[in-house]
Amino acid sequence: MQRISKSFVYFICLVSAMGGLLFGYDWVVIGGAKPFYELYFGISDSPLLQGVAMTTALVGCLAGAMVAGAAADRYGRKPLLTTSAVLFTVSAIATGLFNDFILFNIARFIGGVGIGVASAMAPMYIAEVSPADIRGRMVSLNQMTIVLGILGAQIVNMLLARDTSVAANQVWNVAWGWRWMFWAETLPAALFLVMSFFIPESPVYQKLKSLTPNPSPTGEGSRYSQGRNGMEEVITPLFLWRGAGGKAPYRRVLLLGLVIAVFQQWCGTNVIFNYAQEIFAGAGFDVDGMFINIVITGIANVLFTIVALYTIEKWGRRTLMLMGAGGLGLIYLTLGTCYFLGLTGIMMVALVVTAISVYAMTLGPVTWTLLAEIFPHRIRGVAMAVCTFALWTGCCTLTFSFPSMNAALGSSGTFWIYSAICISAFIFLFRHLPETKGKSLEQLERELVK
Repeated sequence: MQRISKSFVYFICLVSAMGGLLFGYDWVVIGGAKPFYELYFGISDSPLLQGVAMTTALVGCLAGAMVAGAAADRYGRKPLLTTSAVLFTVSAIATGLFNDFILFNIARFIGGVGIGVASAMAPMYIAEVSPADIRGRMVSLNQMTIVLGILGAQIVNMLLARDTSVAANQVWNVAWGWRWMFWAETLPAALFLVMSFFIPESPVYQKLKSLTPNPSPTGEGSRYSQGRNGMEEVITPLFLWRGAGGKAPYRRVLLLGLVIAVFQQWCGTNVIFNYAQEIFAGAGFDVDGMFINIVITGIANVLFTIVALYTIEKWGRRTLMLMGAGGLGLIYLTLGTCYFLGLTGIMMVALVVTAISVYAMTLGPVTWTLLAEIFPHRIRGVAMAVCTFALWTGCCTLTFSFPSMNAALGSSGTFWIYSAICISAFIFLFRHLPETKGKSLEQLERELVK
């Protein structure tokens, strides 16, 4: 495998991580645009259509993640990154351009496909080009760009959302403000598209391709020589679980990856980004206070992701995952109790910011690092796609369930449930998650695949 200098590794990882920047921006920007496009499209009194608008991109994420694995194994990692850049650019322009609600959602779906592809490809590509001693930090760079994208969307939303107490400003917000929130994504999306042509193909994929010069013409996935009994394996999601010849060597590591992926969403932190308006309104804040608090959470998200860049190689993945699960379990227990007691104000903001901070230095970046490094080379494309699909399924169910849970159980009951999920995950991870820092991908394969 061709050796790549570390300086060039930093460059290509940064370019690849731009997919994370667009992932974060595209995922969060709709939260700030929500009050205004709902008025424009006349759906303010339709919870069903509001839910459709909020989740169309997530459905696109599922579609993107579902096709990313087989496509990456067949065509390579680099073309998929370029494809995601095209999708982000088209979606950014079209979402703000369309005046029809159906076309608006189609544009959001296209952006969601871009998120699904980028979220699967960027960390996998970075893990495959990075040396073992800096792999965790490099994959965490992808999470760093995600949170920068989130913060960027929050700042853009705040700057574009003019004072709603002035009638003329409200008219501008409804007519144009929400459009510019989406259009602002066009510049970084176009930059990512151009820069994606200057990065090489993953050396791991090049090695696999040299071993398998004739991929399956049916498009069912790449074929790799099994190396025993003259048999040939077709790497599919079902094969990962059932194996061949009565053996299922990948089931253990696949289950671990699925739990890690779904837990990152079901831990509950991401509802703070998607439903910040409801959460801070329940804590006693008006619209202007809501936007300020959202930016505060975004700043905390960035700062503690920077902390993760320095701790992931020192403290290790396992330690940080346990800190995240246990810490969030305690924070949500406290937050739910405060809602139950009717407390409002700065204390509630402090708890929310603390939760974001803990997530940012633990579950946020470490999840993507683990998913990118625990799977063997020959199944990484499909396994990463399966786990990314599971992650976005978790995100969809979390997004759908929060309004109903919040209405039925109140904010207190909802956060108590998230606390219970975090504590359960802590027990699972304590029992089943090994430490992976400083180990080569080949060494991890020997340890995790039995």
